[in-house]
Amino acid sequence: MDRLNNTVRTYAWGSATAIPELLGTEPTGEPQAELWMGAHPGAPSRIDRGAGPVSLADVIAADPERELGAAAVAAFGPRLPFLLKLLAAEIPLSLQVHPDRAQARAGHAAEEEREVPPDAPERNYKDANHKPELICALTPFDGLCGFRPATEAADVLEELGVGALKPYADALRAHPEGDALREVLTAVLTADPEAMARTVAEAAEAAARLGGPYAVYADLARHFPGDPGVIAAMLLNQVRLEPGEALFLGAGVPHAYLRGLGVEIMANSDNVLRCGLTPKHVDVPELLRVVRFEAGDPGVLRPAAAPGDGTGEEVYATPIDEFRLSRHVLAPGSAPRPLPDRAAQILLCTDGRVTLRTPGAELTLGRGESAYVRAGERVTAEGAGTLFRATVAL
Repeated sequence: MDRLNNTVRTYAWGSATAIPELLGTEPTGEPQAELWMGAHPGAPSRIDRGAGPVSLADVIAADPERELGAAAVAAFGPRLPFLLKLLAAEIPLSLQVHPDRAQARAGHAAEEEREVPPDAPERNYKDANHKPELICALTPFDGLCGFRPATEAADVLEELGVGALKPYADALRAHPEGDALREVLTAVLTADPEAMARTVAEAAEAAARLGGPYAVYADLARHFPGDPGVIAAMLLNQVRLEPGEALFLGAGVPHAYLRGLGVEIMANSDNVLRCGLTPKHVDVPELLRVVRFEAGDPGVLRPAAAPGDGTGEEVYATPIDEFRLSRHVLAPGSAPRPLPDRAAQILLCTDGRVTLRTPGAELTLGRGESAYVRAGERVTAEGAGTLFRATVAL
C-alpha cells in the first residue's frame, strides 16, 4: 500500500478554509476547491516506493494488471476508472449536466472530426467517456438536483410575482410535464440577454423579500447577476444533505453544488455541458439534446450494509460499475476489518485515525490522508475514525 501525495485544485468557487481545516493545515488565502486522489492525467496523485515520488498514473500504466487486477482491466481498460475527491464549495458551481456514454462517444468523435482544439472554450466533449458522480456530505451540503414536478416549478415562479415569469408558469401548467420542462428551459436559455437580465434582477429582489427557500435564488443572482441559470435553477429540486448522506448524479440530470464539504467520486471524464451560473460557454442545442426532461425526487442515498457482508462496510449503492464508494465507521477497540483485495482501491480517512495493515507493512492515516492499495494486496483497517473506500464494482 502507498500513502498518497495529492494535489489541491484552487478553483474560484472553493472554500479557503474547509479543506485546510480537515487536513489540519494553515489556509493559504486561496480558495481550495478540490483535493484529487487517483490517476487522472490532470493532477495524478504521487506515491513513493523507495525511488522517489512518482505519478500514480505512470505506475499503473507500467503494469496495469498488477496494479488494477486482471478483471478490472478487462472491464474498464488499463487505467484507474474513477477519481476520488474532497470537494469544498463556498459559492455555487455552474448548473450542468453530463452525457451518457453513447452521447459522449458520438460528441467526442464529431468534435475530433471538426478539429475543435481540446482547449477551445466551445469544446463540449474533452473525452469519449460518461461522467456519473456521487457526492457524500461531510458537512451540511446544499445543492440542486433534477427537475421538480412542472406544477411545483410553476408555483415557485408565480410566488415571486414577476410579470415576465408568468408565461413560463403558464407553459409549465399547460403541457405534458416533459414537454413543459423542455419548452420552459429552452425559452429561458434562448431569451434576449438584456430582457433576461432585467427578469433575473426582479426575481432576485422578490426572492430576497420572500426569504426561506427563495433565498437561494437571491444568492445565485448575487454571484451571477443577469444569468439565465438563476431562473433555470427554479425548475430544480433544492437538496440539503446531512453528513453521511449522498446524491448520485446520472447522465442528463441537471445539477449544481451550492455550498458544503463532501467526498466526491466520479468516472474519469471531463465532459460537462453547462446551462447557467457560469461565464463559460453554453451550447444550448447540445445541452437540450443531453438533458433528460424527467421530474422526480432527487433520491438522497444513505449508506447500507452490503448483503451478506459482515465486516461493517456501509455502501452507497449506484447503478454503475466504474466506481463503488463505501465507508467504515470504526470504534475504538473494535476488531480489524478486512478490506477486499480483488481490485485496486483508494482509502480516505475523514475523521479520527485509522491504521491500515498488510502482511508486511503498516500505515496510519489521519484526517484528510489517503492511501492507494493495489489489487491483490490483503489489507485490514482498525482504529477510531471514519474511512471511505473507493474501488470498482466487480
